Amino acid sequence: MHIITYKEFIQNLKATILQSRYVAARLANKELLNLYFQTGKIIVEQINENEWGAKIIDKISNDLQCELPGLRGFSTGNLKKIRVFYKEWKPLIQISSLATNQLLPIDKQEFIIGSTVSNQFVEYFYSLGFSHHYTIVSHTKEIDERIFYIVNTAQNFWSFRVLEKNLKEKLYHQTGKLPNNFEQTLPENIGNKAVRMFKDEYLFDYINIEDEDDERVFENAIMLNIKKFIMTLGSDFAFIGNQFRVLVAEDEFFIDLLFFNRKLQALVAIELKRGKFKAEYVGKMNLYLSALDEYVKQPHENPSIGIILCKEKNDKVVEFSFRDYNKAMGVASYKTSREIPLQYKGILPNEDELKNLME
Repeated sequence: MHIITYKEFIQNLKATILQSRYVAARLANKELLNLYFQTGKIIVEQINENEWGAKIIDKISNDLQCELPGLRGFSTGNLKKIRVFYKEWKPLIQISSLATNQLLPIDKQEFIIGSTVSNQFVEYFYSLGFSHHYTIVSHTKEIDERIFYIVNTAQNFWSFRVLEKNLKEKLYHQTGKLPNNFEQTLPENIGNKAVRMFKDEYLFDYINIEDEDDERVFENAIMLNIKKFIMTLGSDFAFIGNQFRVLVAEDEFFIDLLFFNRKLQALVAIELKRGKFKAEYVGKMNLYLSALDEYVKQPHENPSIGIILCKEKNDKVVEFSFRDYNKAMGVASYKTSREIPLQYKGILPNEDELKNLME
């Protein structure tokens, strides 16, 4: 029998308590979602059967409060959300699932859900709080899109505000749309990941620069907001440096921004352009990536990836520009504070949330 120190004992006990709390919270969340689904079912069915008027939700909420003083989660506003939650998921969830805590397919379309994501999706579904769920169903219509946001929220631990930001930026529709040559230039498993990793357009609502400002001003604005910029890129990006110097023979070259992505296990070079994409940018990026792979990349890492960020681009020109190059590259566009619609502003995580996410 291994004898442990008191310090080890305390650490083991701490881990046990935290794990127990996590399991208890997860189970409680599962029960709450099932309760809300069942509540929504009862409300919808009774309203339809009895033809109750529009004010019935107010009456249900008030009567519940009278029967159960101090009851939380069943206000008029929340009951309306619960009803939406039920209506949106009703076609995809058998009522019998409430007894087994399983999401079950009910026809050919839903069978795809059960067979492709199976029990893993069930776990993701129940790991999200009701606020996350309501936000997803109220902003989306297609089941594939909802699955995308549920899975990514669970996997990446998106806060409510991050989820809201990604929904408003239509992340689902932008993921995989970036003009690129990843699948032709990277190992198969990495190429697929890289395609999903980068967006076609990035919204920098925390950067306010003039139209006449050059790339260096743009870069400085990013450096002042580097945490927010990393959050905009997505998960698993680590910042290495700006104006990163690479030496080829006797010539110096400087990469605007250099990152490392843990999920891709690859260096990611980003070049900033204030105007429209030009074909000659590709040759320069190809040189940067060759230098990174030769002098900076570690043996166990995957080939470096380059992203050219432009104010605008023509996808066909980008496609032709990539031909005959063997380095992994993509071209994305961006909007800064001056171009972003008002409804997109102010939806990034606040400083405290960013600090917690970065730690």
